[in-house]
Amino acid sequence: MSPRAGIGTGSTAAWFDCSAGASGDMLLGALLDAGASLETVQRAVDAAVPDSIRIRVGKVLRCGMSATKAYVDTAPDPPHRTWSSLRDTLARAALPDPVRDRAYAVFASLAEAEAAVHGTGVDDVHFHEVGALDAIGDVVGVCAAFHELGIGDATATPLVLGSGRTRTAHGELPVPAPAVLRLLADRGAPARSGRFPYEMCTPTGAALMLSLASAWGAMPPLQVRDVGVGAGTRELPDAPNVVRVVLGTAVHSAPPEPLNPAAEAAVVEANVDDLDPRIWPHVLAGLMALGASDAWLTPVLMKKGRPAHTLSVLCTPGVVAAVRELVVTETSTIGTREYRVGKRELARETVTASVDGAPVRVKLARHRGRVVNVQPEYEDVVIAAARLGVPVKTALARSIAAAEGRAQPTQDTQDEESGR
Repeated sequence: MSPRAGIGTGSTAAWFDCSAGASGDMLLGALLDAGASLETVQRAVDAAVPDSIRIRVGKVLRCGMSATKAYVDTAPDPPHRTWSSLRDTLARAALPDPVRDRAYAVFASLAEAEAAVHGTGVDDVHFHEVGALDAIGDVVGVCAAFHELGIGDATATPLVLGSGRTRTAHGELPVPAPAVLRLLADRGAPARSGRFPYEMCTPTGAALMLSLASAWGAMPPLQVRDVGVGAGTRELPDAPNVVRVVLGTAVHSAPPEPLNPAAEAAVVEANVDDLDPRIWPHVLAGLMALGASDAWLTPVLMKKGRPAHTLSVLCTPGVVAAVRELVVTETSTIGTREYRVGKRELARETVTASVDGAPVRVKLARHRGRVVNVQPEYEDVVIAAARLGVPVKTALARSIAAAEGRAQPTQDTQDEESGR
């Protein structure tokens, strides 16, 4: 294939077709087929776990479609890893910062999902499948290939998950796998089951796509330059088991669509004037545990001069009944009022900032490509403060400064400001 002018510049736009699901090896095969260098990918993997993984590729057919199959050959009997040990491995690896940061974010999201599913601490999660050598090869390899191809904005179809059951290190689990659903819920990403009774999307595949894609939907307007097709292992009966990636230059006819455009939401409200105030924290925590997006109290003055609170709960329509049940049973109200609202969220991403060597995850919110909000994860700030021996407020300020230094406007904003 021809040399890629956009490599390393972040100027390439990409669209991922995940209509047959997604896994680490499928994504790696697609990016290699689109022109990423196998040598670059192998070098990145060797930097993370030297002399333990060999990446190779081969051409295969899936329902008559030519595709690249990525094979991740590993050393025998690799040790199980905790997130704590894997985090140290990534920190020591001689990787470009964008590759390290993306790989860190992928494994961090996997650790949080596994911890939530299995009821354990994040640092104590034993990764089994997702932390074995083949997954390290997939994740680091995909992140290195994505970086080398110079991909900036990426869009993906909603993920197809499959159905049925699958064998894991924890035993037989239902499909979609619990960790996959937890990952999707944490990002509010779209998905569907599809028509095949197999596991179509692995936890590693889901975590990678959630890191790579900033928007979801059909292929956006692109001046197409290259196409890559990555093969899965399974042969499906009447559909190609592949992930496709289309690379090109974005054709801007309208502002990019945010991750969750104008999502439908509901508000449940009640006025309460005779509840013991000590109960309110329990009520608010219970509402958030049900899946409410937010819950809050507003002081009001009711009839006869009675001080009271208006309880407001923002949630999806699907949990209105559960919210209503909790409000009428846990508070002293005798009724609720409910109405639908339009909810629009800014595009969000998580980066890892280095605060004097201590990693801190930071959430960035963008509006028309520009970062408008920078919010470090408080728990990471506390850990960094203890490690560095500084006050929490100092670690917080340094975290924001480090993240703002890395928060660059997207190409849309740069073009708008330069008048192009």
